[in-house]
Amino acid sequence: MKATLYTVIALVAFAANSLFCRMALAEGYIDAWSFTIIRLLSAAACLGIIMTIHTYHLRRQAAELGSIISTEAILNDKGSWLSSSSLVVYALCFSIAYVALDTGTGALILFSAVQLTMIGWGIYKKEQLSALQWMAFIVAVIGFIYLMLPSAAVPSLMAATLMAMSGVAWGVYSIRGKSCVSPLRATGFNFIRSLTAIPILAFVGIYLGDVAINNFSLDHITTKGIVLASVSGAIASGMGYSIWYTAMPLLKTTQAAVVQLCVPVLAATLGVVFLSEPLTMRFVVASAVILGAVLVFILNKKVPIAATKKIM
Repeated sequence: MKATLYTVIALVAFAANSLFCRMALAEGYIDAWSFTIIRLLSAAACLGIIMTIHTYHLRRQAAELGSIISTEAILNDKGSWLSSSSLVVYALCFSIAYVALDTGTGALILFSAVQLTMIGWGIYKKEQLSALQWMAFIVAVIGFIYLMLPSAAVPSLMAATLMAMSGVAWGVYSIRGKSCVSPLRATGFNFIRSLTAIPILAFVGIYLGDVAINNFSLDHITTKGIVLASVSGAIASGMGYSIWYTAMPLLKTTQAAVVQLCVPVLAATLGVVFLSEPLTMRFVVASAVILGAVLVFILNKKVPIAATKKIM
């Protein structure tokens, strides 16, 4: 039950992130470089405050109950540079490529890369899937393609490459969450480490000029863009990714990969509710197919061969 709750909350946060990004970048309220910088800063600030309060209560609890060992194990979880680097690559490549790709094209490339990365790693780690799970996964992918294909177009090579890099980086970041002891602290320190990349992002964004897909420019920053980037960072990213890291140890890598196919459905639903986007029959059919297939995949479990022989 905990795994389901954490996963659903995290997926809603991912969908909200997509919505905030679409509102900020597609409407021209802010440029991709500035959006990424503010997103990282706000997430680090939010999680830094929460971690300070959390650390105080942990130490106080340890002093009262004498649980020093478990407390130290939690406090020693400070994420990693690999996770932080993956986070920066994901956030930056996604923001830059987003404005150069149609919604359908971007989603198809991004989630294809995520699926290949995470399911490939799961298979490498000997996570076996049943025939029904493979069928459910294929059906979910077909439903996903059916949903996104009408808005897809032939992308530029650079934009497609950046979005694929974003998907791989997110897959790596998600996989790294399976081994964390404290999801909150791991996520917080990953975002704090990411701040070291901000001067580089600003420098490159300013001096790339016309080479960049979406240039850094103070003229492109509006109050609404700052607010959207801040909310995307502090809530949808900072808190959302912490909850995702809480869910990851409770899920198989293949499960974590497949459930993310629900994100475009949730993002489109938020678009209908908050942006008054049209509700089409294609969306209803595709959503039912994707959600149904994901549910079948999650509920069906691979029966080990040894257990099957024992039953027989």
